[in-house]
Amino acid sequence: MYYQKIIPIKPLQEYIRYFWVLEDFTDNTTCKTFKIIPDGLPSLIFQNEPNLFFGKDDKAMPQLFLYGQSTRYTEHRVTGEFKVMGVYLQPTALKTLFNIDAFELNNQNVSLEYIIKEPILEKLVNAKFLNEKIDIITHLFLNLIRKIKRNDSKAEFASTQLQDGKTLKEIQIAMNISERSLERMVKQYVGMSPKMFSRIVRFQSSLDALRKTDFKNFTELAYIADYFDQSHYIKEFKEFTGTNPKHYLRNTNEHLANFPLWKE
Repeated sequence: MYYQKIIPIKPLQEYIRYFWVLEDFTDNTTCKTFKIIPDGLPSLIFQNEPNLFFGKDDKAMPQLFLYGQSTRYTEHRVTGEFKVMGVYLQPTALKTLFNIDAFELNNQNVSLEYIIKEPILEKLVNAKFLNEKIDIITHLFLNLIRKIKRNDSKAEFASTQLQDGKTLKEIQIAMNISERSLERMVKQYVGMSPKMFSRIVRFQSSLDALRKTDFKNFTELAYIADYFDQSHYIKEFKEFTGTNPKHYLRNTNEHLANFPLWKE
């Protein structure tokens, strides 16, 4: 399996975290299951061919689609060879760029053709090389940036503060807004409550540490990630991945972050 990560040009970095490509041309018969782990980021996905990946409901994913925030894990299946590329967006990008209330796309996807009238799918299908596809998506987002009607710096500030681990009370004081106003703003721009977003950020911090360090036990990891104790950490890990940390490490092959191939 081949994976590539591409950093966007500087004018896009406020809205796009990175581009990625994942492909496998070594096997044309095996059914592979990938888990989607909540990471606090919406995304744009393009499959080189239609009807490659299927959801848990056995419905084919659109060939080009926006994927909203995930608050729970899910699975996608693909049989045989595949090539897919994606764009991991910044947390507030759905509202800022597409003028979609982010919570409307939670745990679901929508074909881009329902949102953008320009024939982006046709252009991507006809592009032969990766750099051409990157250029097409880059120009799409540059055009969207030029059309931004309202870039809410308050929402971006709140999102950044939550990603930095600030408490809701600290953010309310810094922004001089009520708890209810903060809740409403984060739900509209990020897609979930500040509390849920903070939980996902904390979980992702613990998952990143788990990937990089060989912990003898999970008590130390739970402490580092600011969980009350190991049992709370494992409970939350199961909620977001469907399994415990040991099982996750033993049974996943994670080329693309938060999209691990499940070995079982």
